[in-house]
Amino acid sequence: MVIFKKAIPQRTVLKGLGASLALPLLDAMAPALTAQSQSAAKPKTRLGYFYVPNGAFMNKWTPTSDSPNFELSPILAPLQPYRDRLVVLTGLDQIDGGAAHGSASAAFLTGLRISRTGLAPREGETEMSADQIAAQHFGKETQLASIELALDGTDFVGKSDDGTSLLFSNTLAWRNKNMPLPTEPQPRAVFERLFGDSESTDRAVRLARIREKRSILDSVLESVGQLKTNLGAEDDNRLAGYLDSIRDVERQIQRAEEQSSRDLPQVDRPAGIPQTYTEHAHLMFDLLVLAYQIDITRVATFMLSREQAHRTYPEAGVTNPHHPMSHHMGDAHKIEQLVKINTHHINCFTYFLERMRSTQDGDGSLLDHSLLVYGSGMSDGNNHSSLSLPIILVGGGAGKVKGNRHVRYQNQRLANMQLTVLNLAGIPGDKLGESNGKLDLLSV
Repeated sequence: MVIFKKAIPQRTVLKGLGASLALPLLDAMAPALTAQSQSAAKPKTRLGYFYVPNGAFMNKWTPTSDSPNFELSPILAPLQPYRDRLVVLTGLDQIDGGAAHGSASAAFLTGLRISRTGLAPREGETEMSADQIAAQHFGKETQLASIELALDGTDFVGKSDDGTSLLFSNTLAWRNKNMPLPTEPQPRAVFERLFGDSESTDRAVRLARIREKRSILDSVLESVGQLKTNLGAEDDNRLAGYLDSIRDVERQIQRAEEQSSRDLPQVDRPAGIPQTYTEHAHLMFDLLVLAYQIDITRVATFMLSREQAHRTYPEAGVTNPHHPMSHHMGDAHKIEQLVKINTHHINCFTYFLERMRSTQDGDGSLLDHSLLVYGSGMSDGNNHSSLSLPIILVGGGAGKVKGNRHVRYQNQRLANMQLTVLNLAGIPGDKLGESNGKLDLLSV
């Protein structure tokens, strides 16, 4: 990093025509060269929690070896390019051992049992999910304390298999025992929350903006030109790449909205969602990378699908609904379909990892400075087991996590791992839900 005698404030925002655009960390934002000031530009740790439903086919998920040169399992094989930042965690259990779908996702970040009306903490137990604990800690320094993303719509009613509201299956984030936070599947709504000049998410307002063909970048071009006169060549290239990413996301959203209204006029789906699951996932991942890159938020949850989902994945060769395939009863065809679904989710996740790895953040990448938890609140969906869950941790954690490992545990709760991740991110605490300790094997 080059340190300049004059510095651009790190929270610099470009403005124009009511729009505002925050910037990523640039070399020119570092203060004048002193021993104390060099640490001022130190990148912050980002936290991300990524959920997949209905468990996994564990025989194809769990690596067979614990050695440093362990072979990735068939489902995890797409993670090979990122194994230097990968820890596979085997033997982490949910609180009961057997779980209904509603409690599987609700307990994932809370470590708590669930009642018909919400979480059910006992005396001395916390009632806030791990992401919201992090949001409370980091939110004083960011525009958004956290962001909750999903790929399934939220316009549904009914009950899960355990009698709880389906709302509990559609989020990981709980502000308190009675307040699950809604997720957002609409790319346009997410974009406007991050960058937009209007607080309205009304569809008519969004479409009016499309008709005007006015983008966020169009409205701040003059401000961008003024800023570039103060940048060096490396910062200039970095800013250009960032602006290109925003322009690309805007175009994807506009194309998706136009396709939705033109090609699917009778389909009851939210406007602006791409036509395939993969395209939708990639676009939402792009938005999350931008949010991390410019430090709008450091905390995110992302549900790749919800429990009991009946989604199909034709682009992965799966035409049968997901949930019935998880109850395979040993049927070879259903198992094959389930493994394809599990692998497809991992493939989509690797798109995000590559974006994170290729996005510079200070003296490293966003992936270097992140802790990303990916997994499910069930292991064997066939019998609703929540023992030895499918969990991975990806990211360098700003130098605090050693990758290329498969770690096996015995009698360890998932909440213990979630609590340890919070501590590694610099968030103090000794309790998360029904946690009963911390893990020692995540640190270098």
